[in-house]
Amino acid sequence: MKKSVAIVEDEPALQENYRQALERAGYSVTVHDTRATAIAAFSERLPQLAIIDVGLGDEIEGGFELCRELRSMAPQLPIVFLTARDSELDTISGLRLGADDYLTKDISLAHLVARVVALFRRVDALTQPDLPEDTIESGDLIIDLKRMTASWKDQPVALSVTELWMVHALARHPGHVKSRQQLMEAANVVLDDATITSHIKRIRKKFVLMDEAFDCIETAYGMGYRWQT
Repeated sequence: MKKSVAIVEDEPALQENYRQALERAGYSVTVHDTRATAIAAFSERLPQLAIIDVGLGDEIEGGFELCRELRSMAPQLPIVFLTARDSELDTISGLRLGADDYLTKDISLAHLVARVVALFRRVDALTQPDLPEDTIESGDLIIDLKRMTASWKDQPVALSVTELWMVHALARHPGHVKSRQQLMEAANVVLDDATITSHIKRIRKKFVLMDEAFDCIETAYGMGYRWQT
């Protein structure tokens, strides 16, 4: 059965280019040109991955709002921003809202498809036979990769796919420093250092909102991050 991808883009020509490229790669694709129509469709049936532009029609930051709404509906759904807005502030804003990737429209269609394939590969990895490291207990943290869930003090933590893999990579070997490159490899994604930092900040914030005393993710300056129990 084909995996489903939703594209939310207000330029018809780009809509069609993306749709054709992803359909050639074997995906089932739906397209939406406004935040309202996308949310209406997602309320009926969620895609397995969403690609969102930041500016949607008259809504300059409609994509950001859509990401926020979609993330509340489906915490683990892979979300990719694909936009002409390439400022560092916009990139960080998108990632803080829970996107798994932030791409600019100057990338090739082949590159776009490759990033989609990489995201789905992470999700597919969760369907593989059980391994001992699929379930991790480290202090008050429990991660179950098969169910794509994480909990802290028996309360669920709403982590995105990328965030879940990063926390898993850190908590699997408490006290060991993981470089940004190792975190990228664990999450099966290509990101720059600033983007990795944004993900870590967002992860910390989610845990701190649940437990003000949370301090398990320690920065090893110039080296990376470690999980401390």
